[in-house]
Amino acid sequence: MLVGAALVASAAASVVCGGGRRTSVVACAKFSFQTLDNNADNTFNQLLGINKAGDIAGYFGSGAQGHPNKGYVLAPQYGQSNYTDTNFPGSMQTQAVGLNDSGTVVGFWSPTNNSDPATNINHGFYEQNGSFHTVDFPTTDNAKVAMNQLLGVNDANVAVGFYEDGAQNDHGYWYDINSQNFHPIKVPSDVSSDQATGVNSRRDISGFATINNSTVGFLIANGQFQQISYPGADMTQAFGVNDSDEVVGTYTMGTGSNAQTHGFTWTMESVNGSTNKIPVFQTIDAPNGAPGTTVLNGIDYCGNVVGFYNDSAGNTHGLLGNVMSAGAASATASAAAGSGHHHKKKQPKGC
Repeated sequence: MLVGAALVASAAASVVCGGGRRTSVVACAKFSFQTLDNNADNTFNQLLGINKAGDIAGYFGSGAQGHPNKGYVLAPQYGQSNYTDTNFPGSMQTQAVGLNDSGTVVGFWSPTNNSDPATNINHGFYEQNGSFHTVDFPTTDNAKVAMNQLLGVNDANVAVGFYEDGAQNDHGYWYDINSQNFHPIKVPSDVSSDQATGVNSRRDISGFATINNSTVGFLIANGQFQQISYPGADMTQAFGVNDSDEVVGTYTMGTGSNAQTHGFTWTMESVNGSTNKIPVFQTIDAPNGAPGTTVLNGIDYCGNVVGFYNDSAGNTHGLLGNVMSAGAASATASAAAGSGHHHKKKQPKGC
């Protein structure tokens, strides 16, 4: 059940793979990275979701006047001819955010592109076989400017998202596309605002929440709410989860003009042969990005990730990170270290 959520206290100890030491208690995954931009707007692209076939949901356009959000799905081999426009009919702006293995796409759309983004109404949507459908959580307590977004979908066509209430607090929910039923997710009583951002085949949900004025990520699995907070970070947001309960997101160090964002993956792993599992984080930064500008938003069955980063000129670029094969990762690690072996994190069968 998605709706049962008992609080699981954050583990007293968590580790970051590598641990700042030459040899870590947990091996880091190795990635090869690609920048993928739709040439319709080379100044602003975000990649937000990826499925098992490697299809990627995203959009171009910053939303500024003259640069409205325009959704797309990008298919391998990731050339310019592999972009398919995915825009809600009659919309001024659309963001395609998530997609499943059968090609159902979810996201949100707006009928306007106002100079003040806060005045643009958002509606959630799903698209199947070229047919688009609006999804708005049924409530009488909407924000003055209505806000609904769908952010993830699993292979059973269960979508997750959030709406904003009249006090401008967010509330996560899941929506069964097949039955057209809505269900609020249940979070601990000290959560004042929350968004559901991703869902896997077991209906485990990723997201982020405000607890005591702090923003933390979470995973709801087996009816339990597990808080995800990157060690030492000022803010953590979880944006996606795969079938292995590997979570992807971003964390922020510093505040205001000093804030820097980094992508991360999070898993629960056994360390040093222990039967108990602890949270393990891995930081992922785009190699071509300006420091502190990487966001990861989606993760597939094999642990490949998508997101975006800013360059030194302030342009935003789509990012794909593919987990390297064991042989390639070992060769890369050996070349970097001059000797030794790289022990790669175990991947699901078929990856």
